[in-house]
Amino acid sequence: MALRHQEVVETRIDVADLEIGMHVIRLDRPWEDTDFLLQGFVIQNKSELHALQAQCRFVFIEGRVEAAAPAVRPEEPDRKRFSLFGKRKKSPPQQPPAASSRSKLPRKRVNYINKVNMAEEMGPAVMRFEEARDTAKSLMAGLRLGRTLDLNNARKVVNSCVDSVLRNENALLLLTKIKNQDEYTAEHCINVSILSAAFGKHLGLLEGEIRNLALCGLLHDVGKTRIPDRVLNKPGALTPDEFSIMREHTNHGRTILMGTSNALATAVDVAFSHHERMDGSGYPRGLQSHQIPLFAKMVGLVDTYDAITSNRIYDRGRASMQALEIIHTHRGTQFDAELAEAFIQMIGVYPPGSIVEMHNGEVGIVVETRPGQKLKPKVLLVREADKTLLEPYRLIDLTTSPSDHTGTTYRIKKEVPDGSFDIVLQDFVDQGLITSKPSQPAP
Repeated sequence: MALRHQEVVETRIDVADLEIGMHVIRLDRPWEDTDFLLQGFVIQNKSELHALQAQCRFVFIEGRVEAAAPAVRPEEPDRKRFSLFGKRKKSPPQQPPAASSRSKLPRKRVNYINKVNMAEEMGPAVMRFEEARDTAKSLMAGLRLGRTLDLNNARKVVNSCVDSVLRNENALLLLTKIKNQDEYTAEHCINVSILSAAFGKHLGLLEGEIRNLALCGLLHDVGKTRIPDRVLNKPGALTPDEFSIMREHTNHGRTILMGTSNALATAVDVAFSHHERMDGSGYPRGLQSHQIPLFAKMVGLVDTYDAITSNRIYDRGRASMQALEIIHTHRGTQFDAELAEAFIQMIGVYPPGSIVEMHNGEVGIVVETRPGQKLKPKVLLVREADKTLLEPYRLIDLTTSPSDHTGTTYRIKKEVPDGSFDIVLQDFVDQGLITSKPSQPAP
């Protein structure tokens, strides 16, 4: 941004004086001590305003509030604008609410409770994940060779994964954090299926709906089996012509699924429409928000998150938090606003499988999160503050405010990429160390 060399003006303001439209950039306490997932945001609605007022006494906003500024009418909260440098921006003419900005979330019909703890589910989940990955590889390879899609086998493997998610989603969510560039397509399909199932559970969909949504996630990219390898696996940026070829995978997916006996109509919609965007900028048809099927919106959101966090031929995977910030930035334009916010809440700042560095320098693996406690997960500590081996491992639950040997309360400082400090998530899963008692040296 051209103006970034100038100093950003910030103003301390009492939470009682906050208004919708203000850009909050700092709090009176650490962000991780609050329920806010993103560090810095524009207040969008009354619920965010009330949350700030409940958890803080004062905050810092971007810009300078003018003492003589005219009052803002409650029904027009978006008219008060603040620039980077304190001058009031001219308010744009009001437009009728865009269909892309908000949409009604599906009514929550079921309140799910995890039936087993994460450690108990981890073993079965590993078997389910490996079976699902092998099935996805086989399905995609078969389609490339012109074989018919084995929908019964796809349903079987999806249902076994959904069973695991319904028992405790943390185990399979942790496994989606293991990224293998050489098996990206198959793993991506499985990850999207699992994440979609967890998303459906979070939203309280009926069990049958979750199973259908997960099947849609598995099959959303089947059209890529018709894309030439030279385009699909190109290590560099695609040319405009190559991108046009790549975009055809949505049409190919629709054709493949429509030609499959007993194909789920919703899966056809998702394969065809998961790259449509709320503002009409998506493809292949440039649909507006109200024209895009709900499951296509959900899978399109999940698809983007997993792609951003995965290692691909042409790009290194980014941290979960970076992916969530991108989704947050583009909510209402690229992604359905309410679905995006619900997805961010589901994933949380530190999802299972995240490698995290604590404020005291120790490093661990997030093994479990709980609703309402996303900032305080269970962490398996595996490295000392100097990054040497921690023997034995320590499993800590941040909801209990545990302390280190100096009496300092453990707090997460940041997420780091898988492989940092010689911590590879796959190694811990392969050796069963995520579920065992924390009394073994690290691999």
